[in-house]
Amino acid sequence: MGYLLQLYEAKKVMWSKVMQEINSVSQVNVYIKHMFSREYALNNISVKGEVSGCKYHSSGHIYFTIKDSVSQLSCVMFASMRTGLSFRMETGQEVVVQGSISVYERDGKYQLYARKITRDGAGRLYEEYEKMKKRLLDEGLFDADRKRKIPAYAKSIGVVTAPDGAVIHDICSVSKRRNPYVQIYLYPAKVQGEGAADTVIEGIRYFEKTDIDTIIIGRGGGSIEELWAFNSEKLARAIAVCTKPVISAVGHETDITIADFAADLRAPTPSVAAELAVYAYTDVEMVLREAAYALKWQINNILKIRKMKLTQYSMSLKNLSPEDIIRQKRLYLADCEDKLGILARQKLMDIRHKLLMYAEELKALSPLYKLKGGYSYVTDMTGNNIKSTKNIEKGQKLMLYMQDGRAEVTVNNTERD
Repeated sequence: MGYLLQLYEAKKVMWSKVMQEINSVSQVNVYIKHMFSREYALNNISVKGEVSGCKYHSSGHIYFTIKDSVSQLSCVMFASMRTGLSFRMETGQEVVVQGSISVYERDGKYQLYARKITRDGAGRLYEEYEKMKKRLLDEGLFDADRKRKIPAYAKSIGVVTAPDGAVIHDICSVSKRRNPYVQIYLYPAKVQGEGAADTVIEGIRYFEKTDIDTIIIGRGGGSIEELWAFNSEKLARAIAVCTKPVISAVGHETDITIADFAADLRAPTPSVAAELAVYAYTDVEMVLREAAYALKWQINNILKIRKMKLTQYSMSLKNLSPEDIIRQKRLYLADCEDKLGILARQKLMDIRHKLLMYAEELKALSPLYKLKGGYSYVTDMTGNNIKSTKNIEKGQKLMLYMQDGRAEVTVNNTERD
């Protein structure tokens, strides 16, 4: 502030010259605004004070005043700058506002245009938080391969939290709704202030020695100072080495602590932690009914297929039995016998037919058959057929074969044509 007073004295001379002229109100306000904008100290200043008259406008802007015991300063944080605000501002909070001081020309008022707002003391804690997170992250304490799987069907759950807070009530309420058969055990712990981290560690180690399936650590929302017990490096290491899976449910959805990174699973709220840790009994019943139906269908289908195969095997065995083989052979032989009989009869008929044809042909060639037509068959006495008069002599004896017998004749005379 000493520098600002010196600046004021230096500007008095320049201001006296300006005042010798007659200026409009707008000109004066613009001049003063330019004076503010040219001062580096006013363009990047941090002011500590108590919040008063805080209003969240529908446009997204925040209008408020910060004050101390003797003075106050109007402030505004535009909606575009609210990414630098990690908590909801309320009257009475001690804050540090970083930004620039300028003049609002229309009203002729100077005010602090906020770029970043932190709770008083939270800035130092936040820096410490970031350093610790980076150190443990580099060490590998938050690595995914260190995480334990949350049991899908937990029978008992240990909760480390304040006994009189809303956390245990919310967890029990959700658990009872989802599955009344899951047992919830409470380890009463201090969740804020000196020694809070140690009591949470004691609760984790206590449940680690029991047969519970999952551990939930948590508390309600609050400032970084109120949640600082869950930013303890000692607590983070206790969570990392715990043999039981740990769910961290600290603060609200926007509150992220070191314990959240170290835990096997982070829940944005205690109620969600209960949703993640306790399986829905009705869902399991439905899955089991569907599985039973599918199993029954598969068994019936398998039995049907096996029965069909059994019938096929029975028929195959029946066809392969000696009795059936003999019966089949007999049928085959009987069929062959019938075919052989048919073929034999057909063959005989063909032979008979050919014999008749041959007989007719022989008949046509037989001399005896010709004899029936009035012809005679002539041979000498030794049986040689006489076909020409050249083969006979006068006085030679011949045999004449006729239809009804034979006669011995003597050649009296031959005559040639």
